[in-house]
Amino acid sequence: QVRLVESGGGSVQAGGSLRLSCEVFGYTASSYCVGWFRQSPGKGREGVATIYTGGGSAFYGDSVKGRFTISRDNAKNTLYLQMNSLKPEDTAMYYCAAELEGGSPAYCYIAFRELNFGYWGQGAQVTVSS
Repeated sequence: QVRLVESGGGSVQAGGSLRLSCEVFGYTASSYCVGWFRQSPGKGREGVATIYTGGGSAFYGDSVKGRFTISRDNAKNTLYLQMNSLKPEDTAMYYCAAELEGGSPAYCYIAFRELNFGYWGQGAQVTVSS
C-alpha cells in the first residue's frame, strides 16, 4: 500500500524559510511523478511544484517560481520542498502527492496542471505571518 508522510511544517515570519519533507512508503520504482500542492481556506487546491524521479526538469507554479525548490533523494525515497522568501499568501496546508501511472516528465507536467495525482499525504500546515 502506497503511503506518503509529510513533515516539516510550522510557523515563520515573512521572509523566512521552511523545508518540507515527504517520505514515500510502499513503492520503490525508480521513475514516477511526485509533487507538492497546497490549499488555503476558501481557495481551491493549487499546484506548487512537481518533478519526475527518473530525471528531467522540475515544474513550478507561477506564484512560487524563484522562491521554492523541489528536490528528491531517491535513495531515501523522500521528496523535499525548500521554501524561501516566504510570504503571508503562502499560508496553506501543503500536500505531497505521487502519480505512479505516467512515465515521463511531460506526463508529470500534465498531471500537475490537472491536479491529477493518485496518492496524497495527510498534509502539513505552513503559516507565514507578516
